[in-house]
Amino acid sequence: MRIASYPYFVQLLNKIQRPDAARHDLAILRGATTAFFAIDGFIFASWAVRIPAIKEQAAASPAALGLALLGASAGAVATMTISGALCRRFGSGRMTVAGATLLSLALVLPPLARSAPALGLALVVFGIGYGCLNVAMNSVAVDLVAALRRPVMPSFHAAWSFGGLAGAGLGGVLAPHLTPLRHLALVALLGLAVTVVCGRVLLTRSMADPAAGDGSGQEAPAALFAARGHVWRVVLLFGLIAACSTYGEGAIGDWGALHLRQDLGAGPGLAAAGYAAFALAEACGRLAGSALFERLGQTRVLVLGGLTACAGMLAAALAPVIAVTLIGFALTGLGVANMFPAVMTRAGTLAGPNGVALASTLGYGGFLLGPPAIGFLAGSVGLGAGLTTVSALALAAAALAWFARS
Repeated sequence: MRIASYPYFVQLLNKIQRPDAARHDLAILRGATTAFFAIDGFIFASWAVRIPAIKEQAAASPAALGLALLGASAGAVATMTISGALCRRFGSGRMTVAGATLLSLALVLPPLARSAPALGLALVVFGIGYGCLNVAMNSVAVDLVAALRRPVMPSFHAAWSFGGLAGAGLGGVLAPHLTPLRHLALVALLGLAVTVVCGRVLLTRSMADPAAGDGSGQEAPAALFAARGHVWRVVLLFGLIAACSTYGEGAIGDWGALHLRQDLGAGPGLAAAGYAAFALAEACGRLAGSALFERLGQTRVLVLGGLTACAGMLAAALAPVIAVTLIGFALTGLGVANMFPAVMTRAGTLAGPNGVALASTLGYGGFLLGPPAIGFLAGSVGLGAGLTTVSALALAAAALAWFARS
């Protein structure tokens, strides 16, 4: 009796242990992926707060600095277009580790530049690392969302937002005491340490869904869309939603403080509070994103988010009272908070890393288009009126989300 029943108990124990082990692996993978999002935001913000000092160090004029900054944009966009194929060829985990390593190492190049052309070349390398890491880690996150069977993508982007806030805050504290090279070298070492620890997790842990069987259920929707020829139409629509939301992020980041100071007479502290209100509200909105997606569904969250951002930015752009403007910036941050995470989830589910690459490229394009477009409009119709285009595109994002529902 004991001998006959032994194999049965072994099989029963394996059935109990394997799902638990798989869930444990998924939890560890989620933590490691969250860390990559956080360090990406931390590195980007650390670089951004040292731009004025690096500009002086490189003796770059405003025009020359603008051209040098295009190097980062060019490197990022060019890399994003091919990162999907690289993720399919080498794996999203490996490309995440490679992108994070390159981004960390490239961070020390800009403070070494002593001319605008050298700064531009350094920023090309920085942009390559940034573009590669963003596509790869979003692809890993898409796979985790599918394995966990929960809409947890906003939590990863919340980590990016809080990482950026931490990087900006620490940069403000360290700037008076450390040179750009020493400050960014410390950040680079932190980035490499996170890459070593969390990269080992991505490369050694399994992402198998304990309840997924052979996984055919995950492939069926994508195959169905492919048979009907709708995959790339839907991915494109969601990529345009990303562009509409990131247009606002870029515009507020570059012009929000100036609007408060120039048009409303706010002091330097209050002017800086405009973007802080936007960024903090966006981060908090992403923390609540998973619960919102589970309760309301993707389409409702995107449509309501677009309408909220539209109303918030109209208030921020047109209200003559500083307090109302700050509330408007915060509402805009809440509205756009979960647009980009939703886009990455949908694009990756339908088309894998290639879908993430296309949506990321469009989203980054919107981020780049926002500041110069607002600058052009500010010169012709005024800054407040120019900022209303953020409202128009938020409304367009809501309409696109309604069209793309399926």
